[in-house]
Amino acid sequence: MKRKEMVSGILAYGILILLAIVFLMPFYIVLMGSFKSYQEIFLNVFGWPHNFTWDNYRNSWKVMDLVQACKNSFVITVCSIVGLVIMSSMAAWWIQRRQNGWHRILYFLFVASMIIPFPAVMIPLLKVQSTVHLNNTIPGIVICYYGFGVAFAVFLYHGFLKSVPASMEEAAVMDGCTPLGVFWRIVFPMLKPTTATLVVLDAFWIWNDYLLPSIILQRADMRTIPITISFLFDQFNSRWDIAMAAITMSMIPVLLLFAAFQKHIVAGIASGAVKG
Repeated sequence: MKRKEMVSGILAYGILILLAIVFLMPFYIVLMGSFKSYQEIFLNVFGWPHNFTWDNYRNSWKVMDLVQACKNSFVITVCSIVGLVIMSSMAAWWIQRRQNGWHRILYFLFVASMIIPFPAVMIPLLKVQSTVHLNNTIPGIVICYYGFGVAFAVFLYHGFLKSVPASMEEAAVMDGCTPLGVFWRIVFPMLKPTTATLVVLDAFWIWNDYLLPSIILQRADMRTIPITISFLFDQFNSRWDIAMAAITMSMIPVLLLFAAFQKHIVAGIASGAVKG
């Protein structure tokens, strides 16, 4: 029996190591490619760079308007996440604490909206944005992220709130606390695991999103990092050396964010999807 368990354990670890290599290989190629010349990238894709060079990083700042792109991506990501956290947590709390027919229907509509594919609403969204003159504006794309991200956020918060005892809120009300005071002083601090999970997941999504900014932000000074990098490739030219350096730098902020909040991610997802 012990021998079978040992063999099963070795096989499981072998499969996990193989999967880890497969998933980490693109990161390795991009990172190593950022230190190679254009010719060496194609001659030696998987190998270690013969001569490490920082020219790709310097050239990426010269060729691309990376400072403006980073600024746009940062502002859009922060504004979208802050709004999603505030609106979604308050909406989920209001729905969960009032268990009647109308609130159940509202929660069902939030969850059902997650199955709507983006291409189905892409053209109507673009027309509405043009009508209200929100194209090529940061508020316009931030509002879009609110619309596409609030359903999943409400779903996570609603699941976690089932485990938060309502008696603490009732005690605060008896002490004279207002509804907003109850939420910000009692409820919201308890939502830390789910909030950390939502921040990391939405940061990965919004920071790396290409499709929505490509149709909403058309002006050159409004481009985000993925849009700016895409302009390094056209029909007759591909700047893989500069692109890999830019991609490597663009990954650093979200990787640091993930490292800072990783201990909360599993707990937040499990609590939002299982409890209750």
